[in-house]
Amino acid sequence: MTVHWIAETLRGSPELAIFLTLAIGFWVGSLKFGSFSLGAVTGTLLAGVLVGQLDIAISPQVKSVFFIMFLFAVGFGVGPQFVRGIANDGLPQAIFAVIISFLCLGCVYIAAIASGYGPGMAEGLLAGSQTISASIGLATDAINRSGLSAEHAQAELNAIPVAYAVTYLFGTVGTGWILAFLGPKLLRINLAQECERYERDMNIRPMDGGANTAWHSYIVRAYKLKTAGLIAGKTVEDAEKSQETRIFLENLRRDGKIIPFDNTTLLREGDIVAVSGPHEALVYWSNHAEEIADQELIEIPVETVDVVVTSKKLNGKRLIDLSTAPYARGIYINAIRRGSMNVDIPVLSQTAINRGDIINITGSRRHVADVIKNVGYADRPTNVTSMVLVGGGIFVGGLLGSLVLPIGGVPITLSSSGGALIAGLILGWLRGVTPKLGNVPSASVWFMNTVGLNIFIAVVGISAGPTFIKGLEQAGVSVFFWGVFASALPMLLAPLIGKYIFRFDPAINLGCCGGARTSTASVAMVADVAKSNVPMLGYTVPYAVSNTLLTMWGLVIVLLLS
Repeated sequence: MTVHWIAETLRGSPELAIFLTLAIGFWVGSLKFGSFSLGAVTGTLLAGVLVGQLDIAISPQVKSVFFIMFLFAVGFGVGPQFVRGIANDGLPQAIFAVIISFLCLGCVYIAAIASGYGPGMAEGLLAGSQTISASIGLATDAINRSGLSAEHAQAELNAIPVAYAVTYLFGTVGTGWILAFLGPKLLRINLAQECERYERDMNIRPMDGGANTAWHSYIVRAYKLKTAGLIAGKTVEDAEKSQETRIFLENLRRDGKIIPFDNTTLLREGDIVAVSGPHEALVYWSNHAEEIADQELIEIPVETVDVVVTSKKLNGKRLIDLSTAPYARGIYINAIRRGSMNVDIPVLSQTAINRGDIINITGSRRHVADVIKNVGYADRPTNVTSMVLVGGGIFVGGLLGSLVLPIGGVPITLSSSGGALIAGLILGWLRGVTPKLGNVPSASVWFMNTVGLNIFIAVVGISAGPTFIKGLEQAGVSVFFWGVFASALPMLLAPLIGKYIFRFDPAINLGCCGGARTSTASVAMVADVAKSNVPMLGYTVPYAVSNTLLTMWGLVIVLLLS
């Protein structure tokens, strides 16, 4: 009786079915099977198919609203990297991503032709084997616009989640396994050693000198200078350079008064100085000066803040070059994040900074203000989203994307969804250049990206639920093996293409491959094998390019097979 009542309630209130699906899907997706988990998208799809067995009707407009929101968020997040990849030094990586994306499309198309799959099954194969669930929305729009009868179109739409569910597992696990374990063998390298070598090459200071590590323990101590010829007798600049690890004089007390100073100020015996730096670096000062308690001297307002790089002058500059800039004084870098996936970039002296990077820094408020003035803008936590930017961007992009261009008698269109993706790319890039354009906090981007996609997937699963089992019986086990083919072949060829054609550094080659397949999980596995984040340096530009192209392939595969 209770089960019957719940089923009737879900049929009468389908919005509850969506939230039930999300809850089950995220829980199932988070379960660990060794080092593998299904992920939220696959978990939600399977939960949707299960809930869909109750034959629940949901308006297709629900999934359309959330999917278009998701695509805008995707574009907004990768915009800076996408434009940089096309325009600047990331061009080889961008071209590489285009080639791999076409290779992925070609493998899916070959599998579809050889198996006689229609556009729906082919799209499911594409979305699952390439783990690009975002393409389902564009394919859905294309099938609905294809001129097929309502019954035929619905049959194709019902085939998408079947093929997707069957092929996604190997698409995720197989890609990671190929890149992390077969990739180094294909390249004939020891990945961990290559990453160590790359770090040495990228760092002109000794590996234990502190230049290659993130800042973790920013402290300020007060010292009284007692011995002439060690620190006393040196200028402020020379005292700060007395060891390789960066330390800075923050305050100076002389004859009982706190006085202003600059780099040329000569330190004297009896001076009391406030010094900032890593704890281990200040041991040197403890050995040559007397540490004392001077609360007033060390009461320096300190903050940690994310700074988004927008300055054209800094694009491509190395950290070692920036460290000598006047505004870098007293500043410590904790981390560098790049791209919509917030990939952690190694903090090395030779690491190049790109526009759109987010640098987490620590320093006194005065020094932090100087950095913000010269580097970009402070991305301080906020919970306010510019809905003018989001709503206006989706509207204008969707409007332009809805335009239809008849080419050779075939109606070609990006659809409103594709237009929203392009609008997100443009606005994401523009905001990296002009922060005043509007703010979309990371929490909002996460919601639009993750929840938007999964609500779309939930509705797809619920709607396809009644016909899923029948479709799986009809598809047979062959779709799984075609998924293995479409997943594996591009990833077996990609490292070789990167090595022999693009001449990528072995340390970042596999990161480029994972980015070109938009497979964060695989790059995480590569980084784990490498025991380094260095492969992530090759991830962001290919990811930005391929994330756009592979999503668009949802439209293209339907056009090719219609």
